[in-house]
Amino acid sequence: MASFQKRGKTWQYCVSAKPKPIRKGGFKTKKEAQVAAAEVEERLRKYNNPRTTKILFDEYFESWIDVYKNDIGDITLNSYRTTLQTIKVNFPGRYLHEINKREYQQFLNDFGSDHAKQTVRKINTHIRACIQEAIEEGIIHIDFTRKARLTGKIESKRPEEKHLNYSESHILLNELYNRKERSIGYYLLILALTSGMRYAELVGLTQKDFNFELNEITINKTWDYKTGKGFMSTKNDPSNRVIKIDIETMKLFKEFFNEITPNSYDLIFVSPTNPNKVLTNEFVNKILKKTLKDLKIEPVTIHGLRHTHASILLYKKISIYYVSERLGHASIDTTLRYYAHVVKELREEDTKNTLDLFQKMLLLESATSEKFVQNKMK
Repeated sequence: MASFQKRGKTWQYCVSAKPKPIRKGGFKTKKEAQVAAAEVEERLRKYNNPRTTKILFDEYFESWIDVYKNDIGDITLNSYRTTLQTIKVNFPGRYLHEINKREYQQFLNDFGSDHAKQTVRKINTHIRACIQEAIEEGIIHIDFTRKARLTGKIESKRPEEKHLNYSESHILLNELYNRKERSIGYYLLILALTSGMRYAELVGLTQKDFNFELNEITINKTWDYKTGKGFMSTKNDPSNRVIKIDIETMKLFKEFFNEITPNSYDLIFVSPTNPNKVLTNEFVNKILKKTLKDLKIEPVTIHGLRHTHASILLYKKISIYYVSERLGHASIDTTLRYYAHVVKELREEDTKNTLDLFQKMLLLESATSEKFVQNKMK
């Protein structure tokens, strides 16, 4: 049974579902919300019926998005919608139970012939998560995505691997801090590197989000910097968080607030000339690229600074649980997946340290025993 609520000038529906209710707003009238809610309820009835076996792949994937991805941001949601279109093009009229591993692998091979491996990986990740749910619901019994081999036309680094190392980030941070004339874009770069925030979170910050007494920043919204729709929700519930920031950075921003152009949204990284109100991703990337080039460091994007932040924390043996919370990941599994390359290196180091530890303990035990025997003989 759906319920409806008016929020400001628009309507929102809430449909009871497991594991959590499905909510969606932005409807101009209550009637529009009722029609949309009825469609969701119909999908739930169809896919929760254990006797239903003939379910179209694209229809199930669309339903899965509505049920399990209803609380993600628009940018991420569009990524899932792109995968849905790919499924519609490549599996038209195909039922879930009819698809086998060979057919799915052929799809990945064909798709990868003219797409980057990174894109193939993302498509497979989306589909695999959906198929796992279909198996748990008893709709199908075989995971046709299991052990799928990922192919791709371009062997480029994964985005999370494009980050600065500790030495490079140290050089960059000092360069950004020591600039005598620092434009607003440099302030954003400093905060990106010291906080690990997503770009939409950074440009969605207001002065009220800064607590200078506790050196904390509250992250509870984003700004739609691509279309200029305004404030949006964060990527997921764990993305709503409060993070600690170092004292020097907070001091810097306390002074910077005196220079900010007043605006009706109380935004920090405002751009009066941009119709979307805030600094564009392209503008900031241009500043970052030039700065790194001057420092003779291989360029990364602004998103690469988020990965740099996380990688540095992990290299410095900061708990992966804390890193996951600080980044606002949905779960620690996300952190492990994104930073598997870092975790692998740390695991190798931990293995060596573990072996060294017990080797030293055994040598110490041997030396102690020998000394004990010598004392007894005396």
